[in-house]
Amino acid sequence: MNKRVLILGGVSVLLGVSTLALQAQAIESTTPPDPPKFSAQQSPNFVSIKDILEYKALPEYHEPGWVTKQFVDTGKLPPVKDRLPKEPLVYKTANEPDGTGVYGDVMRHVIGGRPQGWNYAAGQIQGWGGVDIGMYECLTRTGPLFEVKASELQPMPNLAKSWDWSPDGHVLTMHLIEGAKWSDGVPFTADDVMFYWNDNIEDPNVKPLNSAGPDSFGVGTTLEKVDDYTVKWTFKEAFPKQYLYTMAYGGFCPLPAHILKPMHPKYSNHTYDEYQNGFPPEYMNFPVMGAWVPVAYRPDDIIVLRRNPYYWKVDEAGNQLPYLDELTYKLSTWADRDVQAVAGTGDFSNLEQAESYVEALKRSADPKAPARLAFGARTIGYSIYLNYSANGWGTPDARGEAVRELNRNLDFRLAVTSAVDREHLGQSLVKGPFTAIYPGGLYAGTAFYDKASTVYYPYNVDVAKAELAKAGLKDTDGDGIVNFPAGTAGGQDVSITLLANSDYQTDKNLAEGVVAAMEKIGIRVIVNLVSGSNMTATQNSGAWDWQIFRNQSELISVVQNTASLAPTGPQTSWFHRAGTDGSLDLLPFEKDLVDVVNTFISEPDTAKRVDLMKKFQKIYTQNAYAIGLTQYPGALIINKRFANIPAGAPIFMFNWAEDNIMRERVFVPKAKQANYELYPDTLPGAPGLGNGPVSK
Repeated sequence: MNKRVLILGGVSVLLGVSTLALQAQAIESTTPPDPPKFSAQQSPNFVSIKDILEYKALPEYHEPGWVTKQFVDTGKLPPVKDRLPKEPLVYKTANEPDGTGVYGDVMRHVIGGRPQGWNYAAGQIQGWGGVDIGMYECLTRTGPLFEVKASELQPMPNLAKSWDWSPDGHVLTMHLIEGAKWSDGVPFTADDVMFYWNDNIEDPNVKPLNSAGPDSFGVGTTLEKVDDYTVKWTFKEAFPKQYLYTMAYGGFCPLPAHILKPMHPKYSNHTYDEYQNGFPPEYMNFPVMGAWVPVAYRPDDIIVLRRNPYYWKVDEAGNQLPYLDELTYKLSTWADRDVQAVAGTGDFSNLEQAESYVEALKRSADPKAPARLAFGARTIGYSIYLNYSANGWGTPDARGEAVRELNRNLDFRLAVTSAVDREHLGQSLVKGPFTAIYPGGLYAGTAFYDKASTVYYPYNVDVAKAELAKAGLKDTDGDGIVNFPAGTAGGQDVSITLLANSDYQTDKNLAEGVVAAMEKIGIRVIVNLVSGSNMTATQNSGAWDWQIFRNQSELISVVQNTASLAPTGPQTSWFHRAGTDGSLDLLPFEKDLVDVVNTFISEPDTAKRVDLMKKFQKIYTQNAYAIGLTQYPGALIINKRFANIPAGAPIFMFNWAEDNIMRERVFVPKAKQANYELYPDTLPGAPGLGNGPVSK
């Protein structure tokens, strides 16, 4: 074990034994134990991106026979060849696990979220559970990268079919797919890209879903139109290839300018609230670039998506994708999603609530079980994120401001992390080899993780109490709860609000565990449970002290959403943002983290990038920047009738499993197809309130 080491302004300072001897308990650090072995995990078949797809014209194209008969032959739609772009994206047969698919059938989902509307650009939630992934396409794509060779890892082309860097690396010219159309037949062009950038990402009054902002692409970055199918990025950094990952899901998924512009305040008399809420769930056939279009919605019951007749991807035989005609989303609970997938009344689930693992494994082991279960890597992890913004973000009161000052105190953070019994916390979620001790930072088993660079403060209540005393916190009124020092927040009991997602049992269980752990050292924690549809808004408001949050992609892949690893810009961090004056009040070690992350973003040398992430991990965990709680694997539950499911698909890595498995090329063999479609032989109708699918 090591004695305590502080990072002060980038300089390591070892506190000598003589100093530590003055403490009742000296805090000691070590490296975390290795995660337990878990044999049920699958491994991907690693390939190159060129083995998965290419863009090219084919001699002929095909579509479902009923589409031709009901819509093309009657003059309602142009022939399929005229609905496809000049060079469609073509999936290669050799990479499809079960080869060329057939048309028909539906994938039935169950979700716990509820849609707010379809305006992703203005922050509206579509209900999660893969709804938005089925509808929206982005400039690049990252979900399927779990099966790309590490030596060739880079974002996949998507709406942007290719790109070129200037010699100095500051200009990126991006070539868009030419001739593709929105699901209502209107051409997709650079104007849609520019509208998304200028009037959504850069508009301070608009906040796209998943918190994409201009800083997400580098401070000072600009974007301009060159022609209808070319845009040009200009960056302050040289060769910031990390932002190509940010242009994937959640970062840059354009929406139809021809539909949204008339509602945007810049081009109309509408307010920003009217712009955000102008496309509620009842607004059907909202134009998308994705494989499926929303055609039906019944509140608290179901969402139905039908195939996009203008979808711009095909297989090597020239079959327009998707193979599946319909996606349905029953609006229930997240726990019910797992239950129905295992039972066969649902078709797909990301098993991520650890409490369900043992029962799901037992049921799927039955040869007659309708669904199969496959575990991926340990890419699910939770942390306590502390609000570091002592600059007014979220307008805290005196108590809230005092808590933020505590959050910025290393002694206090060391008390918190030492008070967490991670092994007990994980086993309380699920018994067995699933969970692993997680001190925070990068996940064990991911590409950039380095155990030797990971500082772990073991569970020790006495040490935690000693660190609280060093932070100036004592129980001055004898009620078992430590008090703020006299003159701070009136010397009241230290009371902390903990934000957590009420939609997930795991989140609630972890929150209860944190409450109990903190109570042992004299800190009162009050849980604020918020539904998933309101979670992002509450996070962005800054009106919280701590939050239990499931870690995002940057701590898994590192190369995706990299800027969020540290507060590299005023809005890039989930838990440290600028105040009303636009400035960040970074702590010295945070400045070091920012320097490391910015250097990593612009560093092309792989070996140097590995070393940079070792340094990042050291600073992050040594300073208990976020308090890691537990990490564990997820499992994909998929009905056995589905084909073309790639091996080793994680439920979450670069993206969620709904994107990872490339649902547009998933199919059901004819012999296994069932009569599950709710709106068979229909296509999306005209966009508008109260509209729906049409049959001819």
